[in-house]
Amino acid sequence: MAASPMGSAVLRGPLPGTGSTVSVLTATAIVVADMVGVGVFTSLGFQVKDIPSGFSILLLWTIGGIVALCGVFSYGELGAMFPRSSGEYNFLGRAYHPAFGFVAGWVSATVGFAAPVALAAMAFGEYGRAILPDAPPLALALGVVWLVSIVQLTGVRHSATFQLIATILKVVLIVAFLVAGFVIATPQPTSFAPSSAALGQVLSAPFAISLVFVMYSFSGWNAATYIIGEMRMPERNLPRAMLTGTLIVLVLYVALNAVFLHTAPIDRLAGQLDVARISGSYVFGELGGRIVGAMICVGLISSISAMMWIGPRVMMTMGEDIPALQPFARRSGSGAPVYAILFQLAVASVMLLTRSFEAVLDFIQFALLFCSFFAVAGVIKLRITHPELPRPYRAWGYPVTPLVFLLVTGFMMYYLLTQRPLQSALGSLIMLSGLLIYAIFRKRPDHSSTERPASEPGSE
Repeated sequence: MAASPMGSAVLRGPLPGTGSTVSVLTATAIVVADMVGVGVFTSLGFQVKDIPSGFSILLLWTIGGIVALCGVFSYGELGAMFPRSSGEYNFLGRAYHPAFGFVAGWVSATVGFAAPVALAAMAFGEYGRAILPDAPPLALALGVVWLVSIVQLTGVRHSATFQLIATILKVVLIVAFLVAGFVIATPQPTSFAPSSAALGQVLSAPFAISLVFVMYSFSGWNAATYIIGEMRMPERNLPRAMLTGTLIVLVLYVALNAVFLHTAPIDRLAGQLDVARISGSYVFGELGGRIVGAMICVGLISSISAMMWIGPRVMMTMGEDIPALQPFARRSGSGAPVYAILFQLAVASVMLLTRSFEAVLDFIQFALLFCSFFAVAGVIKLRITHPELPRPYRAWGYPVTPLVFLLVTGFMMYYLLTQRPLQSALGSLIMLSGLLIYAIFRKRPDHSSTERPASEPGSE
């Protein structure tokens, strides 16, 4: 690893007994697992209502993947510069100020991961009824979260093995569905060739709005940044894992939407939430719903596992810096941050029992976009203000790629502010509460040991 003037807090390695056990393959699996949830299986129905063109739909998902790759390049540079687990908590704290990092960490550690975990678990419960029709969805949801959490508590090595197997199985099932869709199903008269009408749709407002929701399906491309401290050779393997994982998902997303349009009539898909089930019924007949339900259930297990792994690492890293949160930094002998995992499990379970995760997801979207926007902007800031810092990996396509990401993310924030002002305001309140909590705890006497020298980024 290149020498860095960032201080011991940044370069703090794994605790004794944990080791850097996460390979680039496992880190790639985390990226794929975190990205591929239920979004790609449900959003097409609402897109084809206003964009009834195969070419335009596939271009829409391709553009979403390209924008995600632009984010990958910037996060790769930040992660190689500051190889410490916790994602935006680490990046924003180093690029701007520790308070900004704490705000991002506060959102992620409290509800930023717990709410998506609860949503994925509830989706598992609903799709699980295709396999176990008499099982209560809530019981299935709670069961899968608790079982996955137990795996996480066993340590990093077991978590890595479980994650890798679950994600490979997920990808294999999706590929099998794709092959069956193209080989078995009767083709629909949907054209994927460009036309003047399709090009007109690409320049329309519905296309831009659909891109917002496509980008939500691509969220998770930065998953590996939350476990940098557990990766082997992170300055090299982190960019590789994010790039490879995002490219895999881009191909899967475009292929899945092509299969949906290839197997089912557009008017049958328009306005429907369960487009995967509809497509499955055209491919496999009456058993289609159960087959697709089983495929999505397996995929959701890997997604929940990824989020239950990476989410607690934010609270763990915050516990290393903030004395009041120090219990969350404690790891077991096998490397698991036990209290941080149990905290996220408790929050996700409460959200499931109260059905509050849907409302929480609605109002944290703006906060999450806000943090990723400024993380990428931090690459530009550090290039200008600290050009001397070692950069083991430099963002490909700089400055165009970060500017593309900032443009699209800025549009998404504008959309949320204008279309969902109340939810955006509530998300801003969560961030403000993080600032208040930081102000309370930052003056603790024993916190001075983790403060950075004044010459370091983020200490201005």
